[in-house]
Amino acid sequence: RLMHEVNGIEMVDSSPLIRKLRMVKSEAEIEKIRFICGCVSKSFNDMHKIAKLGDREREIFRKFRMDILSRGADEVPYLVGGSGPAGPTDIIGMPSDRTLENGDVLMMDTGSVFDGYYSDFDRNFAFGEVDDVVHHAYSTVYNATEVGIKAARPGITAEKLWMEMAKVLQEGGSKDNTVGRLGHGLGMQLTEWPSNMGGDKTVLKPGMVITLEPCMSFGAHRIMVHEENIVIRDGPAELLSDRAPQEIPVLY
Repeated sequence: RLMHEVNGIEMVDSSPLIRKLRMVKSEAEIEKIRFICGCVSKSFNDMHKIAKLGDREREIFRKFRMDILSRGADEVPYLVGGSGPAGPTDIIGMPSDRTLENGDVLMMDTGSVFDGYYSDFDRNFAFGEVDDVVHHAYSTVYNATEVGIKAARPGITAEKLWMEMAKVLQEGGSKDNTVGRLGHGLGMQLTEWPSNMGGDKTVLKPGMVITLEPCMSFGAHRIMVHEENIVIRDGPAELLSDRAPQEIPVLY
């Protein structure tokens, strides 16, 4: 209707141009993402001061959000996760009044913002004693992330990066018949191009900021997901988030 009523105006889809411009960041943009990743990393590293056995999910999420803000974040618009015996069954839910008990695993995933730029990564925490199945699942997603970090170099496609991580998950016993998207671009939006998934032939270039997000199902419909934020460089990728511990952190 607009094109019909306004003579001389041609409507052009500019999304391909915006996509191209947003995929490769300047050093100034990368520095903003590095800062907010640092704020969130410090809060995750201090989780032993924020959460303990017997706390409610809602209390933990509230204190965690406040901690991130106290470190310099402008806002925490995205904070999801869940908990359950050996792990959550839903990883994009909102916090409940559920009390953390011995044997539970809590996953928290946040997209926090500084000066218009996002971080996006999660961490997993065990409460008390957890069984070997949990340790195996954590080790599997950690190793898949490690493979992704090493593979994420200029010239590799997003699809190839996905394949490298998916292979580790499948060998680790993920119950999913197919492994979906395992990360994405990051910047002024929580999710940008490209997507680490089958069919995305985008070639990674220096300056691209992406997430690596391997996820697997295990046990009785439990989910383990791990995520890091990196920037593609000439040579090895640079971590923007602090690397997660190699073994799942245990809180008491």
